[in-house]
Amino acid sequence: MKKGMEAIPSNWHEQIINLLGERIVVTDRKGTILYINEAYCEFLGTTVEEATNRPVQEVIENTRMHIVANTGKKELAALHPINGSEMIANRYPLTVDGELVGALGTVMFRSPEEWRMYKSKIQHLVEELKYYQTKVENELKSKYSFQDLIGSSQSFLAAKKLAERISDSNSSVLLIGESGTGKELFAHSIHNQSLRSSLSFVAINCASIPEHLLESELFGYDDGAFTGAKKGGKKGQFELAHNGTLFLDEIGDMPLSMQSKLLRVLQEKEVQRVGGQKSLPVDVRIIAATHRDLEKMVEEGKFRRDLYYRLNVIKIEIPPLNKRIEDIKLISMSLLKKLERKFFRTGIAISEEVEKRLMEHSWPGNIRELENVLERAINVLDGQTIKLIHLPLYLREMRSQCPNNGKRTMVEIKPAQKMPLSVIPLKETLARVEKEAIQSALAVTNGNKQEAAKLLEIGKTRFYEKCKFYDI
Repeated sequence: MKKGMEAIPSNWHEQIINLLGERIVVTDRKGTILYINEAYCEFLGTTVEEATNRPVQEVIENTRMHIVANTGKKELAALHPINGSEMIANRYPLTVDGELVGALGTVMFRSPEEWRMYKSKIQHLVEELKYYQTKVENELKSKYSFQDLIGSSQSFLAAKKLAERISDSNSSVLLIGESGTGKELFAHSIHNQSLRSSLSFVAINCASIPEHLLESELFGYDDGAFTGAKKGGKKGQFELAHNGTLFLDEIGDMPLSMQSKLLRVLQEKEVQRVGGQKSLPVDVRIIAATHRDLEKMVEEGKFRRDLYYRLNVIKIEIPPLNKRIEDIKLISMSLLKKLERKFFRTGIAISEEVEKRLMEHSWPGNIRELENVLERAINVLDGQTIKLIHLPLYLREMRSQCPNNGKRTMVEIKPAQKMPLSVIPLKETLARVEKEAIQSALAVTNGNKQEAAKLLEIGKTRFYEKCKFYDI
């Protein structure tokens, strides 16, 4: 019984070749055409009879078939301009009994229309790829500069000036400050003014990622490292930040087991992916931030002393909002400009009574809380001026007093007159109460999210999800 090509009648061969969807040409060692199919001839505007036995460069413009037939080196997926179109050509040397005898060439697409249709499909994929590539690149760029850091108080200007001064350094930076004081804005600004500004800025929140995922997030993983691992593996944050800056937010919430691995990476300047065998060199500047007292955590054995000193090369303490009351008006105006763009509004102002009330509040949630208050006010605003009635209930009914020692205590006062209250949906009311409960818990725990979650009797992960949802 015949097998392989012998089983196919010889008069079928040419039709099979023509149906393959490719233009085909075969030359001898000198580049003379021995065979060319009808599809190719039709595109070239010639016939099989006219093309056969002629030098290939006389029949096909820009051909390299005679070169491949002479050198014996194949050329794959090469662009081949023909008749005003760019085709994709593959050229193979033909060897018989170890001797180079000629070359085989194939060109995809049987008509310019077919090429244009294919090109339009490819172009769509290319544009989609560029879109996601640009999106990723934008996400790895710093978004803020020192111009975005608003304030004129001495304590704030001192922190800002120090951050500007050390921006060009490659030394590690430790940002200390309560939640919502703008530590991430400082990190962005430092990177934006550094020599690494054109390279990646990668931010990761050490508290929001479950412990069992933190290692693979930081260091990446190889193919098959664990069940559900992405095929081909995944780069970690250190690899993504190579030659750039890595911002480790809430570093005080990093588990001890991960602290030792982070320290090794900082010392050796190389990472090893989860499930991987080889080490990859990384050049990364570290900016870490926390609201915790790391020195106290070191004494309690909750944070590695050697890692603390590795991170604490340059320490910048960002003052809370209640220590820079004189900046509240400036910050409020800056936030209003930002919110006006978000809500497509212009000319929004703050009444004197609201300005006074904002100055009296202790702001446990700092600038983030102030922004939330102003955003809430704009949502219920029926004119151009924010008044007391537009503030959250806890700001309308509570006033802070500031004794000489600088400490702030909250005392309840009764409003001078009964203010008309608008009826709002129950869902919004519950959301508002939940948000205020979270802010109150954070105020009691001085921004300690784990302790706040315990006070509210909810899980840590759920608490972080709610903080993210309410932008706290």
